[in-house]
Amino acid sequence: MKKQLITLIALLVPITAAAAGGASLPHSMEPDLQDQASLQNGMKLYVNYCMGCHSLEYQRFSRAAEDLDIPQDIVEDNLIFSADMAFNDQMHTALPKENAETWFGVTPPDLTLTARLHGTDWLYSYLLSFYQDPDRATGVNNTVFELTAMPNVLEPLQGVQEKVCADADATEGGSSGDSPDDNANCKSLEVTEQGQLSPEEFEETVYDLTNFLAYVGEPSKLQAQALAPKVLIFLFIFAVIAYLLKREYWRDIH
Repeated sequence: MKKQLITLIALLVPITAAAAGGASLPHSMEPDLQDQASLQNGMKLYVNYCMGCHSLEYQRFSRAAEDLDIPQDIVEDNLIFSADMAFNDQMHTALPKENAETWFGVTPPDLTLTARLHGTDWLYSYLLSFYQDPDRATGVNNTVFELTAMPNVLEPLQGVQEKVCADADATEGGSSGDSPDDNANCKSLEVTEQGQLSPEEFEETVYDLTNFLAYVGEPSKLQAQALAPKVLIFLFIFAVIAYLLKREYWRDIH
């Protein structure tokens, strides 16, 4: 058994090192599943801006409403837009897969497990990293996921964001013949046309959306976090009782 455990640890070390050595991301966030207001706003944002194309097939409206403390009538009146959907249904998109493939060239993926697959830092960075690109059919590109087929659905909130390139002459080792596209410093982004939100407000909005997808990826985690303090209190009380019982049993032995 000991040899098997050592072998397992040896196999896991390279995997951990590979994960830690991945490409750095421009932004990071720490999900807060106790921030109910953030999760509620994230669900509203997802339904209004994402669910037109992306479903959450492993999540039900009723489960989200229960976990996030949203009354059923509010969900039915404000978050369910299709007459074919009910409160206890899964959060399916109304977009037929055949039409999606025809229009976009590929069916938009289900996003239930996206936060677990890529990580919340990747998802948060991706949503903040769209920039204007006239050469793309959607008019935008993304520094985190180049040549993405997804349009910037949050552009009305964020505004127009463009890639800012450093001067070729100012780049170490660069020359005046370098084109902006070849410039290694063409990675910073700047909002050139203000949207409905300020940059700070937009980052908070994207945080809420990412936070909601983190919850959707593992809904039971919310319940586990709520249950954890009760379990610790029970273990502490049980340990005290067990210690006192042990003292009682062993008191006359010595």
